[in-house]
Amino acid sequence: MDTPPPQTEPTAPTDADIHAVREQLNRVPRGLRAIAHRCPCGNPDVVETAPRLEDGTPFPTLYYLTCPRAASAIGTLEAGGVMKEMTARLGTDPELAAAYRSAHEDYIARRDAVEVLQGFPSAGGMPDRVKCLHVLVAHSLAAGPGVNPLGDEAIAMLPEWWRKGPCASPCGTEAPSREESV
Repeated sequence: MDTPPPQTEPTAPTDADIHAVREQLNRVPRGLRAIAHRCPCGNPDVVETAPRLEDGTPFPTLYYLTCPRAASAIGTLEAGGVMKEMTARLGTDPELAAAYRSAHEDYIARRDAVEVLQGFPSAGGMPDRVKCLHVLVAHSLAAGPGVNPLGDEAIAMLPEWWRKGPCASPCGTEAPSREESV
């Protein structure tokens, strides 16, 4: 990627944000607490979710990537073996392993600040392996550069997913077709 997406401040979700996230996910968002990061196109691309859903079900994924274009590009990285390579590096690079453990601790601390989920892992395989790049990228986008080293690396490998314009339409306008948004 030539230019990573800029850091944005978390905001309360507006009706238009909820509409966009619903369109991105093809379902009503669950446990939505905040827009944790905004895509350069203006839409949400990462949401912060409650550690427990409305019915009380634990949901340990604090940061959830919603943009289908970013998710598709990350899926391509996962299919290409990036997670396996990253996990192998954790076993041979003590500095990387320490930084990734710090990312895990940051994730837990941020989630615990909302509600403690005793005995639940962080997410994405942290701190010992890479299980889901979507979570690591969401954490990096929400927390900012330098917090999750493997999330930052994955972002650097992604195309600029926002260049084609919004993947979801603002409330009350026509949405791009699925072919245009992938």
